[in-house]
Amino acid sequence: MKHTLLYLSLKDVDSLHISMKEVISALEKMFIEKSEGRVEMPPKPGIHTRPDAFIHAMPAYLPSMNSAGIKWVGGYPDNHEKGLPYITGLLVLNDPDTGLPLAVMDCAWITAMRTGAATAVAAKYAAVEGAQVVTILGCGVQGESNLAALAEVLDIELLKVYDIDTNKADDYRRKMEERHRITIEVKNSSETAVKESQVIVTAGPFLKDAHPSIEYSWISKGAFCCPLDLDSYFKPDVFNRSDLLYTDDIAQFKHFREEGYFSGVSRDDIRDLSDVVSKKLPAREDENQIVTSINIGIALEDMAVAPLVYAEAKKQDVGVRLEL
Repeated sequence: MKHTLLYLSLKDVDSLHISMKEVISALEKMFIEKSEGRVEMPPKPGIHTRPDAFIHAMPAYLPSMNSAGIKWVGGYPDNHEKGLPYITGLLVLNDPDTGLPLAVMDCAWITAMRTGAATAVAAKYAAVEGAQVVTILGCGVQGESNLAALAEVLDIELLKVYDIDTNKADDYRRKMEERHRITIEVKNSSETAVKESQVIVTAGPFLKDAHPSIEYSWISKGAFCCPLDLDSYFKPDVFNRSDLLYTDDIAQFKHFREEGYFSGVSRDDIRDLSDVVSKKLPAREDENQIVTSINIGIALEDMAVAPLVYAEAKKQDVGVRLEL
C-alpha cells in the first residue's frame, strides 16, 4: 500500500488565511492541556554552526488535538545580509496511530504566528486591566506578528517601537499604522521606548554573548514584560526583581540556563504560564506588580497550530502529494 504525504510550501501555508484569533484559541487550549500534564514534550536540543545561530529540533505530542510531530528550525541573525530570512525550517506532522508522516510544511509562518499568539495569551492574563500602551523592540517578522496578536486581546492606543535599524523601524511604522489603524511612535532608544509602557515585548535574535540594555528602573509599576529572545535585551535585574516570573516551560528554561543563558538570573521561583491559563495560579495579585513571562517558544505551540494548517490545506486542496 503506497503512502503519500502532503508538502506545503511557505506560499501554500500563507495562502490558507488561518486567522490569528484561531491560533490564539488553539494555544489557549494547548496550555490548559499542558497544565493538566496531558502532553509530551522534551526540551529542544540544538546545534550551533555559527555564532548566535541555531538549528533546533522541537518534538511534541498533543493527544487532545491528535497532533504529533517535530519542527526542525534554524535562526541565523546574519541572514539578512544575504537577503535571507532569520527563521527558516520545516515541520513534520505525523499520524499518532501509525507514526507515518502526514505532512511536511514550511514552518516560518507557523513560528511567527504561534510566537505572537503565545505573547497574546500571556498578555491576556498578565497585562494590567485596560492596558493601552505597548512597546515592541525589534521591527522584523516577530514585531509584526506580535502586534497582530496583541491587537486581538488589547485595546492598543499607542505603540512605541525601537529597532537599531532606523529605516526598518520607519517602514514598520508606516506599514503597521495602515494595517492596524493605531498610533505608532518610533523611539530613538530602548529606554524611551520602554518607559511608561504597560506591555513590553522584545523580539530580537537569540544572543549567546548578549549585552542587554533594558534596566529594571525603566519599567513602570504594573507593566507586563515578555522577552522572546531569552536574556538578550532585558538585564538580569528585570527577571530577578519582577514581582512574578513565568515561562512557557520550566524544564526548557532550566535547559537554556544550563546552556549558559540567563546566567544572571538567580531566582528559582519561576512559574509555568500554563498554570495561569488553566487558572491554577493568578497571573498577578495587584495592578502595581511587574510581571514577566519568558516565552522561549515551545514545540507544543507548533503542534497546536499544525493540525489547523493540515486540515485547511486538505479542505482547500492546497499543496503537493509526495510518495513516501
